[in-house]
Amino acid sequence: MPVQNRGPLSGAPAAHAWDLHRFNTAPAPEAEAALLECFGSHRWAQQLAAHRPYPDVEALLAAAEEAGYDLSPTDHAQALAAEVSPGLGPDAPHAARLALAAAHAEYERAFGHVFVICLDGYGPSEHPDQMLAAIRARLGHEEERERAVTADEMRRLARGRIMALVSSQ
Repeated sequence: MPVQNRGPLSGAPAAHAWDLHRFNTAPAPEAEAALLECFGSHRWAQQLAAHRPYPDVEALLAAAEEAGYDLSPTDHAQALAAEVSPGLGPDAPHAARLALAAAHAEYERAFGHVFVICLDGYGPSEHPDQMLAAIRARLGHEEERERAVTADEMRRLARGRIMALVSSQ
């Protein structure tokens, strides 16, 4: 399982994957609940659910991306509050887990929220180095720059979670 930020789902949107047809035809509250597990903004989830049906997954992903850009700072804060800091698996070296915990704490002190990063495309063995390097680099950001980087990472996470949500299994 890739190590990356997880929302309320602890790793996968919904307890089961839906296909696009099921997503398009589900009652609005059910679709919104599934979307909230992809990105924790109620406004974002409501907007995506209200614009169903989507002709294909790419249209849904494009709508999600666009909706992510349209959010207010309050909406972003709500989505960010649903995230948890990415960690390492129990088999990771103790020293790496300690270093990452310290880096997360420093980041949270600096910016007032959890560190988010999308690690899609990286193998599990690369996650510790990628997370630590990203935290260290992003600690040098001004608040406005980090807010933009965080929003980009959140949209990337949402994209991957939506793809997992609507993938047929």
